[in-house]
Amino acid sequence: MEQERTDHMKYLPDMEILEDSDIGEQVVSRMKAYDYNKYTADDVKRALAAEYPTTEDFGALLSPAAEPFLEQMARRATIETAKHFGSSVCLFTPLYIANYCENYCIYCGFNCHNKIRRAKLDYEGIRREMEAIAKTGMEEILILTGESRKMSDVEYIGKACEIAHEYFKNVGIEVYPMNTDEYAYLHKCGADYVTVFQETYNSDKYETLHLAGHKRIFPYRLNAQERAIRGGMRGVAFAALLGLDDFRKDAFAVGTHAYLLQRKYPHAEISFSCPRLRPIINNDKINPKDVHERQLLQVMCAYRIFMPFAGLTISTRERAGFRDNVIGMCATKISAGVSTGIGSHTEEESKGDNQFEISDDRSLDEVCAAIRSKGLQPVLNDYVYIPE
Repeated sequence: MEQERTDHMKYLPDMEILEDSDIGEQVVSRMKAYDYNKYTADDVKRALAAEYPTTEDFGALLSPAAEPFLEQMARRATIETAKHFGSSVCLFTPLYIANYCENYCIYCGFNCHNKIRRAKLDYEGIRREMEAIAKTGMEEILILTGESRKMSDVEYIGKACEIAHEYFKNVGIEVYPMNTDEYAYLHKCGADYVTVFQETYNSDKYETLHLAGHKRIFPYRLNAQERAIRGGMRGVAFAALLGLDDFRKDAFAVGTHAYLLQRKYPHAEISFSCPRLRPIINNDKINPKDVHERQLLQVMCAYRIFMPFAGLTISTRERAGFRDNVIGMCATKISAGVSTGIGSHTEEESKGDNQFEISDDRSLDEVCAAIRSKGLQPVLNDYVYIPE
């Protein structure tokens, strides 16, 4: 008999519920009502002509009807990017400090049932990795762990943030969702922003992909960015893992989620990521719903046109040529010197296995050269701390 699974829509006892917020419910409701097949070429033309696009315009730009207008979308996105970000392209690198995970997510290389080498850096190991990265000239770092509170508790992540703050001007975290007070603690330790991938906003599909662990609880993850903002984080980043479900609906939900939170918390810095599924260890035959580069570019341009002030990160999941083409057009942030293994910046062989395969392994210098070749300016730090 199949084991009864935890209800993916019910909070666990240790999970904070935002009783005074309905943003998560609004996002899901609007996504379910979104019918991208209803839009016509005229709807797309109106969206492209709108000075301040609405959520309805955003829906049109994500629709199949917009595919023949990709060149016009790219031109509009380029104008908006230049208007709000100039020629600047920010750089960062991710650092994986642990790959232990308690979740059973069938598409992820870190999932708890996947037979991989597990590792966790001690504090000295974290310091060595950060010193090595800082010596390359990098000034922004994104700290990542597998989603295991047992092996990577809040205090461990906090100490990593404190060490990072010694070496870097900007510190981001991409870890398991937390409660508001825990985000406040990490912010005090030096974290500036939080990235959370909702993976898919379709709760029914979400249930079939997340079979065990805290990550199974759909609404808790959905409200993570709002808790992070309430905890004092300067910025939050949004993403769906494109290819897990209907990418147009997921992209619409991501944009709607960011839009609603920006309206509620206008001081928060909002940004997007656009990751696509990649092969993982022990499963290189993942069969995603097709999201080709043209569809990915459509999503990115739609984000830029809809929320022109928002940052937009292009991942090393994508090939170098594509990444180079979208900076200056719609992407404003790019990673460099990337490894998704544990301890690979100071060791000849990483201590733990990678989460997924990357497509662009260029160094910081190589990526900076590519940015300059397009007449753009690599920016290592765009934030200045003023002592209180």
